[in-house]
Amino acid sequence: MSARASILPVFVPHLGCPHDCVFCNQRRITGELSPADAGTVREALSAAAALPGDAGKRQLAFFGGSFTAIPEAQQEELLSAAQEGIEQGIIGSIRLSTRPDAVDGAVLARLRRYGVETVELGAQSMDDEVLRLSGRGHTAEDVRRAARLVKEAGFRLILQMMTGLPGDTEEKSLSTARELISLRPDGVRIYPTVVVRDTALYELWRRGVYREHTVEDAVRLCAKLLPLFEAAGIPVIRLGLNPTEELSGGGAAAGAYHPALGELVRSRILREKAELLLEGTEPGSRAVLAVQPRLLSQMLGPKRANVSFLRGRFGLSELRVVPDPSICAEIEAVSVEKP
Repeated sequence: MSARASILPVFVPHLGCPHDCVFCNQRRITGELSPADAGTVREALSAAAALPGDAGKRQLAFFGGSFTAIPEAQQEELLSAAQEGIEQGIIGSIRLSTRPDAVDGAVLARLRRYGVETVELGAQSMDDEVLRLSGRGHTAEDVRRAARLVKEAGFRLILQMMTGLPGDTEEKSLSTARELISLRPDGVRIYPTVVVRDTALYELWRRGVYREHTVEDAVRLCAKLLPLFEAAGIPVIRLGLNPTEELSGGGAAAGAYHPALGELVRSRILREKAELLLEGTEPGSRAVLAVQPRLLSQMLGPKRANVSFLRGRFGLSELRVVPDPSICAEIEAVSVEKP
């Protein structure tokens, strides 16, 4: 069973959210109209019972709201239903996402009792002005404190960050990434900002107050962020919003929404590596680049866009990209024939 298939998502849109973040409409983002209850959890477990694979590696995940900020009785209703899945051998553990300012020792003790293994914190930014303009209602210090508590309590920690929020800049996003790395999470999700209908950000965008963070903006910036996390040994487990019929059907009015954003970013990283290899090449030259076979489609880019870009950028008469499993790096220059 793949890592992605081992996650059983249960959505609790907007539950526990004490603030209206300018970018957020969880019902449009998740495609779920009603928050989950114990019955929803049991339905998910029932469906999962028939799935193949190692049930011990399967997690039921509460996504969409601020789980630990919802009323304690409601938390326990959901967690108790999920715990039944652990006892029945259908799942191995539980994961959930929440706000940094909704975490303390008592909260974490409760989560531990019910078999929660992974806690995701919506940090979004480590710049207090960006957080304020985005209506987050917490500070960067709240993120630091909560991350420390989660790690000290023995949970796996996942941190979420966004790019292109109101007041954000490339340098602020890079600074956020560096600080998140210093918190030593077990993984990170990067969500470039999407302008979703029926949000405050949508109205700001319509009035021209907010300039959208385009797909190109996100690809260019995330091509710098992704290597930072990878160099630190921190996996980026999601890059961009999960595509849904709601978002693809018009719920995403503007911004960095693309069903294959992660592929675009990785393709851009390879293109930039190719640019370094071809630097100084004389116009009219014929060049051959070798890539690891698994990276061939990323290197070529959508509709061979990377090849077209590189030929134009360096004035090449020909550029061939060939798969070669024997090379040591991801990409290498094989030959450059001058005109």
